[in-house]
Formats: sequence, C-alpha cells, structure tokens
Amino acid sequence: MTDPWVALEPGADPAERVRMLRRAHETFTEVGRVPRPVRSVVADSWRRSARAGVGPDGTARVELVDGDLGAYRAEHPLARVMPLFRELMGTFAADGEHLLAVCDAHGRLLWVEGDATTRRRADRMNFVPGARWAETAVGTNAPGTAVAVDRPVQVFAAEHFIRRVQPWTCAAAPVHDPRTGRVLGAVDITGGDGLAHPHSLGFVQAVARAAESQLALIAPGQPAADMPELTALGRDEAVLVAAGRRIRLSRRHSEILVLLARHPEGLTGDELLCALYEDESVTPVTLRAELARLRRLLGPGLLASRPYRLTAQVESDVDVVERRLDAGAVTAAVTAYVGPLLPASQAPAVVRLRRRLADGLRTALIARGDPDLLADWAHAPWGEKDLDVWRALAAVRPTAAVRSRLAALESELSAPADWARGAAGHRIPDVRSDAAPATYSQPPRP
Repeated sequence: MTDPWVALEPGADPAERVRMLRRAHETFTEVGRVPRPVRSVVADSWRRSARAGVGPDGTARVELVDGDLGAYRAEHPLARVMPLFRELMGTFAADGEHLLAVCDAHGRLLWVEGDATTRRRADRMNFVPGARWAETAVGTNAPGTAVAVDRPVQVFAAEHFIRRVQPWTCAAAPVHDPRTGRVLGAVDITGGDGLAHPHSLGFVQAVARAAESQLALIAPGQPAADMPELTALGRDEAVLVAAGRRIRLSRRHSEILVLLARHPEGLTGDELLCALYEDESVTPVTLRAELARLRRLLGPGLLASRPYRLTAQVESDVDVVERRLDAGAVTAAVTAYVGPLLPASQAPAVVRLRRRLADGLRTALIARGDPDLLADWAHAPWGEKDLDVWRALAAVRPTAAVRSRLAALESELSAPADWARGAAGHRIPDVRSDAAPATYSQPPRP
C-alpha cells in the first residue's frame, strides 16, 4: 500500500479485505502476533491497545452526562468551531447516513451528530456524547487513534480492536490549538465501508485545518491588555504568548518565567540563585546576565527588578491543573496535564514544583479509581514505572496485561541492589512507590 494512513487501496475488494483483517485480528488476540496484511499504523495501535489491557469484547464507558457534559462542552475550545464542522460536514454526514463526531484530547466524545438511524445503531455501542473512545479505553478507532498518534487516520472494519465496532469504518484528524500547537481533540466521520475511500481521509484533514484557521481568526493571539499565557508542561522549552507574540524560551529562561509566575510578589537575586542553581559557586553576575537577555527577549515592561518580578499576571498551564485539582475536577485536571513541568530541568525549585504537581495528580487519580484515567497515566512516559498507579489500575482493571506489567515492576523493585545497575553501571530508574516521579525526555515541540 502506497499510503499507510489510507485504509483501503483503490480497486481493492472490501469484502476480501474484511475477511483477511478478521483472520489477522483473531491471530493477534489469540497469540499476540500481527500478520502481514495489517497496516503498520493499525498493528502499532493493536499492540498499544493490548498493553493498555483493552479486551476485544469490551465496550466504551460513558463518563459525562447531562449537566456535566453540557458544562464541559461549553468550556471546550472546539465548541467555537462546531458551527464550522456542521457547515462543512453536517450535510455530508446526514445524506450519506454517516455520523459527525468530535472528541477532546483524551478521546472523550463531545458531539455525535448525523443520520438518525445511524445514530441509533451507534448508540448500541456507546458511540455517544460523553463516552470515552481513547485507545486506552476501547482500542483502535479513528478518533482515539488520531489523538494518540497526532495524525489523520482511517480505521476500516476489522481494523477496529473491539469486535462490536468492526462493522464500522471511520476517518478522523486531530485539531490543534493554533497558538501552542497542542492537540485539542479530533474531528471524525463514521459510517459504512464507503468511508474507506482515500477522499474521506483528505476530507477530515481539510476540515481540521479549516477549524484551526477559524480558531486562529477567533483568537489571533493575546492583545497587549490580556493576560499572558505560559505553557510549560510536557516540554523542556516553555512558550509564552504575550502582546500578540509567541515566544519560545530557552531552558533557563523557561525556569525563570515559571518561578516568577509563581511569585507575583517577586524574588530577590539571592532567592532566584537558590531556586535555579544547585551549584553554590554560580555568581550573581551569571544570573544578572540571564535576566538581561530575558528582558531583551520579552521586550520592555514585562520584567522588572528589585525584586525581580513580572509586571503582569501570567496564566500558566500549571495554574490550570492546580485550580482543577483544588476544585475536585480530576478528569479536567488530567486533561490539562500533558506531561511533567519542564521535564529536563534540574533547578531545585522547579524540581520541587514538578514533583508536587505530579504527586497531587497521582493521589487524586488513585483516590478516584477510574480505570481509564489510571490507564492513561500508567501508559504515559511519566507513568510507566509508577508502581502505586499500576497497583491501583490492577485493582480496578485486573487484566492479564496489567497484572503482568505490575508483576514485572514489583520484581524489579525486589531485585538485589547489584542487579539494579546495567552493564555500563547506569542505575535503573527507581520504581518504589515513595520515589519521586521520574522525568522523561522527549523530542523538541514546536
């Protein structure tokens, strides 16, 4: 196949392809091997689904209903482009007996609209607003896989991991925040085998790009009078949006902005030195040079001195997660948490804040006991060795895959100290439940 993201080659026999896929699916669910006819994007998704403990006979779970669903949708950024989605896709969905669906960044369906008969059929598999269709919840499917891999994707018939979804075909594309590049969710078209045509994939991709352009027009950047926004979770170099500018910061400048945003009253030079540097030999001259460079980068008026402080209140993604946690909105807090704070930073104050935020989320997740939220955390790079979370997940979702992973972690914990070093003398990351959550490295983000 020339394009691995397209489900069915032009001229291919859909019925024969379905038979091949069903045989391949049975082989995978029985022995864990993916036969050759399966596309690589689907094979990778099946493996992720199995690692997440998803079973082929599972079903989606409805998480949000009634007022909770309405409030969440009203606040979601994609609500602003729903009229555009309906204009571009609504008639196509209704006339073709398809469904238009929009999900958030965690695969939770927010809107499902289209042909009434098709909607009633979809209701029987919980393809409804408020249901969680993340890969970690229901396995391979277009909206869940699109947000998982951050790519437009088609899923045809028995490529779906759960059997009851295999009569369907869908195509979805992620939608990004035009300012930060962060995935907001995905737009999806779901229906019959006719959607396996390459045009449906190009169609949803074009709609997603149109939505991003519309979002950029609605909010082309923060006016000077508006609150600057700092994005520092899940990335080593923070981004500041202020006065209509998008500024990518160096690692040291990212640390300084995070700390000053946390201390609107300001920090003295000595306090910043202690907060930023473990090495006591670093001189105030070094810090002053960094601050001078940062002031030139930010432009006049935002960074003041004596003490060092920001002259405007800065809204950070850390603040958003903390507010939602304080309000008990655990799902919303996890949605906003895209990774540890400045993962590569070793600045003492940043390390403390990173640990405190992650520990707060972990504690709330374990107390909540939601298997999907726990699975999302456990399969994220920062949760792969989180023993407490894996134990909590095993208690509420005791699948063979989860139990196997938990046993491996517990075995690693109980191994003699001499075994905890690799051949080159490198320590294996600590997996004790009282250990600080490990940081992780990731490629630079735009």
